[in-house]
Amino acid sequence: MNVDKKYVVLLCLLGLFSSCQRHVEDLEPKISYIVQDRYLKSLPSPFPPLTDEEKKTDWGKEYFIGSSFAASLDLYQAITAFKRAHILLSEGQRKLEVEYEIVLCYYLGKKYQDVISYYEKSNLRTLTPEFGAFHDLLILLYDSYIQLDEEIKAHSMLEFIHEVYPETSEKLAISTALAQADLCTLRENEKMHCFIEHYDANKKSVTLAKSLNALLPGAGYLYLGQRQSAFTAFLLNGAFIAAAYECFHHGNIPAGIIVTSFEAGWYFGGIYGAGEEAKFYNERLYECNATPMMNREGLFPVFMLKYAF
Repeated sequence: MNVDKKYVVLLCLLGLFSSCQRHVEDLEPKISYIVQDRYLKSLPSPFPPLTDEEKKTDWGKEYFIGSSFAASLDLYQAITAFKRAHILLSEGQRKLEVEYEIVLCYYLGKKYQDVISYYEKSNLRTLTPEFGAFHDLLILLYDSYIQLDEEIKAHSMLEFIHEVYPETSEKLAISTALAQADLCTLRENEKMHCFIEHYDANKKSVTLAKSLNALLPGAGYLYLGQRQSAFTAFLLNGAFIAAAYECFHHGNIPAGIIVTSFEAGWYFGGIYGAGEEAKFYNERLYECNATPMMNREGLFPVFMLKYAF
């Protein structure tokens, strides 16, 4: 086998190996919300205030203390007081209220596993729509299941919410699709037409970024607006290709193989890197549009709550 054939075989093997790399094109945006204290304080309590007689009881004192801490979003102290009130209470409506307040505190503290764990061992499982905070409880549970990636339970909960609160279920479905960047679902929703149209018009093609970098190292990065990365990639690949050529041209096969292996790493790594950078670009573009819209339109589950403390 002559030098040229060896060189071709080596490049083919390296190309085959590099094709086994995982190319991820799905978006994984980081969508977040900011809840202002004044927003939660503006929401009314779903339960009647304690009577003067109730305030004099031991459980009533703990309930009042827990509500005061919760109102100032001192959630840890609130949960502690509510749990003491729960111990002192006998069965009844107030005990259910305390259990709900504990679940709400866990949720606002983003302790989603605690939300589910406490709910499943509480009497809240027996509630009906007549309970003052029933609507909000379903939202807390659905969002907690979503945050814990329990898709089956989340889907079942969403179906149940649709039966009793169809408008809320529609908003929750849109909220989840936006948070998870479920573009197929969003494209099917007429309300999301402008949002998707803007995203599609400004996103970068992962395939095109890879293809450009394959044709000319650095071109994929230039397509993404990363001029310095493009220049660096072009120089490095050019230098290694020139060095490999000189080695093979002068019959130094071992050195040529070594330099070629380094060049293959830079070349195929550059293709993969251009694809990842295009994906990263699209994720930031998506986040910059989805996050303010969801905050503005109240599409986060926490903004769908009707009550607080």
